[in-house]
Amino acid sequence: MARIAGIDIPDSKKIEFSIRYIYGVGPSNAVAVLETAKIAPGVRVRDLKEEDLARLQKAVENLTIEGDLRREVQQNVKRLEEIGSYRGARHRHGLPVHGQRTRSNARTKRGKRKTVGTIKKETR
Repeated sequence: MARIAGIDIPDSKKIEFSIRYIYGVGPSNAVAVLETAKIAPGVRVRDLKEEDLARLQKAVENLTIEGDLRREVQQNVKRLEEIGSYRGARHRHGLPVHGQRTRSNARTKRGKRKTVGTIKKETR
């Protein structure tokens, strides 16, 4: 496995998809990074030379990825909570933030169903 930005990326996949294993590198960023590094998107990782990997590493360093990006996102959420915004309150209560309905959906965010006051039948 090749190692880029501290992450092991799979050898058997095409570099275009393999580089997406790095947090913060999605489809559009992957294409941009490969253009910057002058690497064809269809090449498999195992077929890359050391010079190609070095150019790729240098191109990825220009992005905000992994720990820095996670920290930045956490700080943004914390700032929303501290200023008392509506979105911050939704984050704090563990509810969907972007206006989704919660009456019938949002099970992932809200957790397991809780039944209130179940009635047991009497047995004679």
